[in-house]
Amino acid sequence: MITQDHIDTYQRDGVVLVRGLFADHVETLRAGVERNLANPGPYAAENLHKGDAGRFFDDYCNWTRIPEFQDVIETSRAAEIAAQLMQSETVQMFHDHVLVKEPGTSKATPWHSDGPYYFVEGRQTVSFWSPLDPVTDASLRCVAGSHTWEKPVLPTRWLSQEDFYPDPENYMPVPDPDADGLDIREWAMEPGDAVAFHYHTLHGARGNTAQTRRRAFSLRLVGDDARYVDRPGPTSPPFPGHNMVPGQRLREDWFPMLYGAR
Repeated sequence: MITQDHIDTYQRDGVVLVRGLFADHVETLRAGVERNLANPGPYAAENLHKGDAGRFFDDYCNWTRIPEFQDVIETSRAAEIAAQLMQSETVQMFHDHVLVKEPGTSKATPWHSDGPYYFVEGRQTVSFWSPLDPVTDASLRCVAGSHTWEKPVLPTRWLSQEDFYPDPENYMPVPDPDADGLDIREWAMEPGDAVAFHYHTLHGARGNTAQTRRRAFSLRLVGDDARYVDRPGPTSPPFPGHNMVPGQRLREDWFPMLYGAR
């Protein structure tokens, strides 16, 4: 499914396209998304202001209560491919994420990097973003090489655009990749294709002005060197009561190993 070129590209650019990663699981994931929409979890959000057209729903950390997600996580080749891309002997679950933009949703997914929101750091991280509907303009957009920037990108809240942490001086402001002429990678994608990107890769997506839905499933995984870190405020996802300490590998009863053995 992937070649050495995929691995080299991922290591160099922090983003690569993997065609067909979830192709055999699209209907299962669609069923899981519908279950998620009908029964949102505690972190579900509607990301539009009053009066905005369309609907932009997202939710995460539901894989243990949505059997379709658990099935795909355990039976797809995602963990195996993640190990190859990260160059890691093991792959550990972090969390799942669903993002749904209904037709006519003009709001873009703001440019951001996932890593600063999380309480985990390491070189060996990967997210898979997979559309469950054909996408062109509403595809994921990633800035190549941004995973190696000297400072992390300041996390902000999607709706209010407020700073996430009280010490923004330790972060770089969110750039405007289009205005700044950065190297943006994006692809027209079929259901089940996946963009693999590093936790510190800057990414976003345009609104969905098409007449069809844009459902997407994301899977966040970590490798050998990922460790718990303290942040200057509550993280997203928060995982309350985890009782981990800095430098500790994520606890396996909450974040199970999906590939390899220690």
